[in-house]
Amino acid sequence: MYLKSKFIILLSIFSVLFIKTLNAQKGFLDPDVFLLKDKKAPKVLLVGSWHFNYPGLDAHKAKEENKINIYSDQRQKELKKLIDYISKFKPTKIAVESGPITGYLIHNFKNYKAGKEKLYANERSQIGMRLVDKFNLDTIYGVDAYPLLLELRDKKDTLLPKTYTDEILKRHYFGGNDEISNRYTEFYNYKESMTVKRTLLDNFKYINSDKVIDRMFGASIAGGQFESKRFEGPDALSMFWMNRNLRIFKKIKDIPHDENDRILVLFGSGHIPILKWLFQTSPQFELVKFNDL
Repeated sequence: MYLKSKFIILLSIFSVLFIKTLNAQKGFLDPDVFLLKDKKAPKVLLVGSWHFNYPGLDAHKAKEENKINIYSDQRQKELKKLIDYISKFKPTKIAVESGPITGYLIHNFKNYKAGKEKLYANERSQIGMRLVDKFNLDTIYGVDAYPLLLELRDKKDTLLPKTYTDEILKRHYFGGNDEISNRYTEFYNYKESMTVKRTLLDNFKYINSDKVIDRMFGASIAGGQFESKRFEGPDALSMFWMNRNLRIFKKIKDIPHDENDRILVLFGSGHIPILKWLFQTSPQFELVKFNDL
């Protein structure tokens, strides 16, 4: 009887503490009470990809044995399943890693439909243009951007004395021979080897998972180009890679849209970590996770 009474008293104390905790939490308002004011925000889906046509412009280049042939019958079947999966998002606007002139993508697609050309091998055409066609959209938006660091380099008078900007331009923006950079190379090789072993949809679900996205940005700050005697590494990163993605984000924001729009952003997977952070923290958009479709 005594133990039972003691248990009831302890239970009552815990109940009171729990209720007080809840009331304390209820004392704070969700910031979106102020930032959204019950308004809807347009939804955004980020789709990270590798470049199906392997242009070889990235610091890390895929080995020949890890490259897929997107034109093969098997990959085209897998592509249809991937597009069916992405289509669950029902995009109203599509933004891709391209310059502002995207008429060439539309022209190629029209010729492809007429049986005159192959559809370009790149993901902008294989995924982006097929989605434009499927949802009867009037255009596709090219929102890639040139980083500030390279813009300053291009505009500089070469006869002027060297500056700090010239010094950080010498740095490698990605990779290195340090231990953590070598571990990242091992991870990249593994990730690429899986593209030939598993389906397109399996691979896209993997490279667009939260842990992989977050770790991909870790490559920029873990070693290699980031390490420096002073701030050359952080400054080069902020003026080159961070700046490029901030400009991309600005271009996406500039696409005419309203609260009912569903904006699909298709980019190389290296861009997704920064874009994810920007869209996730902005009260002007609602980010939809790829694996939650």
